[in-house]
Amino acid sequence: MSASPPSAPVQPTVLTTNTLRACLWMLGALASFTTMAIAARELTLGMSVVQALFFRSLICVVILVPFAMIGGGGPFRRVVTRRPGLHLARNSIHYVGQLGWVYAISLLPLAAVFSIEFTVPIWTAILAAIFLGEGFTRWRIAGVLMGFAGILVIVRPGPEMLEAADSTLGTLAMVGAAVLYASVFVFTRHMAQTESPLTIIFWMNLIQLVIGVGPAIWFWVTPEPDSLPWIFLIGLGGLCSHWCVAHAMRHADAAVVAPMDFIRLPLIAVIGYVFYSEPWNPFILIGGVIIFAGNMINMLGERRR
Repeated sequence: MSASPPSAPVQPTVLTTNTLRACLWMLGALASFTTMAIAARELTLGMSVVQALFFRSLICVVILVPFAMIGGGGPFRRVVTRRPGLHLARNSIHYVGQLGWVYAISLLPLAAVFSIEFTVPIWTAILAAIFLGEGFTRWRIAGVLMGFAGILVIVRPGPEMLEAADSTLGTLAMVGAAVLYASVFVFTRHMAQTESPLTIIFWMNLIQLVIGVGPAIWFWVTPEPDSLPWIFLIGLGGLCSHWCVAHAMRHADAAVVAPMDFIRLPLIAVIGYVFYSEPWNPFILIGGVIIFAGNMINMLGERRR
């Protein structure tokens, strides 16, 4: 009687399939992030940052309501929460962070915004060590130092930077947004044990919609007809980016997903150059590479540990 064939070769096939699925989801995330950034740039040419964010939250809530109503136990049973205070705190911080992100997009080259945004994991490591008691390993220290070095390469502090007021304000706004986004991630780690992803994202957009109503009305400008597609795209892009990254993480490890996310930087640099005549600045790309390398050192070091 012949021996049964070994089952070990099946594993690489499964791994390849999952990695392929993660790649496809990350392609969706790249398209979503890029679409949201371009839509924000286009909208802020004719309206305030707060009004653009109001439309983003409005579109997201309209799309999410049917998903929240589907399921047993009555309407909106799927998004019931026992932690409304944490949702309010988390999403108030996230709203201010988004203000900084969109404001930076209106002032800085798109590649600079995305490069500085890659420091979010570094700020998260710092805040998690302070508020969640997570240890500061040598890998995290190396990642943090490289992140700061990357910011310095991008910003290049000096007299020229101080003279360019818009660039300085945009840089400060984006660094502040990155720190606030990191705070949001710390909140999410704490809340993920009891709150589903749908609950978190539903309350995120609903609370930010309520917060943004007043500022949007105060700075209201009637949208031009040609801005309507951008209004839809900023909401759809914001929602799909969260959705796609979450699904990519389900099919592959963060160490596989993160390098794919970095493709955003050269992609947005090309888009900025072609469509907005933004100069091809090598310091932005070099700084982005340093920041990304710091993130990977931190991530791979933690896996090794």
